[in-house]
Amino acid sequence: MREVEQRGLYYEELELETRYLHRPGRTLTEADNVLFTTLTMNTQALHLDAAWSARQPFGERLVNSMLTLSTLVGSSVAQLTQGTIVANLGFEQVAFPHPMHHGDTLYAETVVTAKRLSASRPGQGIVTLEHTGRNQDGTVVATATRQVMVWCREAHERTTA
Repeated sequence: MREVEQRGLYYEELELETRYLHRPGRTLTEADNVLFTTLTMNTQALHLDAAWSARQPFGERLVNSMLTLSTLVGSSVAQLTQGTIVANLGFEQVAFPHPMHHGDTLYAETVVTAKRLSASRPGQGIVTLEHTGRNQDGTVVATATRQVMVWCREAHERTTA
């Protein structure tokens, strides 16, 4: 019987200027927000205090932007980097142009904007990913540019054989 194990894409399979849509979306609940906020010791009242937040410009608590970012990146893992990533090299240009509210659904997509073979690590490549998160209305709620190091297929197969 043939077996198929879910994995991300190898360096050779990641295509430039291709938009990868990560589905399903993830509805972020009040419970998600309170748990994430308290687990990360982020005591910002905007995420925890309904009475205080009601008097602020948005009139209610907002989803912690770090939860939005984590969910945005996490949504890409199964399709792009599961089992093929070597390292997360860094983030730049992270932005949150619109807030997420309790009950909003985050839909993630990623575009591969650059890739090159590593000069110092044969069998691995550096890939630049542009992540975009949209809510259920299509409004952009988060963007981030991320660089990852991923395996080339042949090199990875040699190391895991």
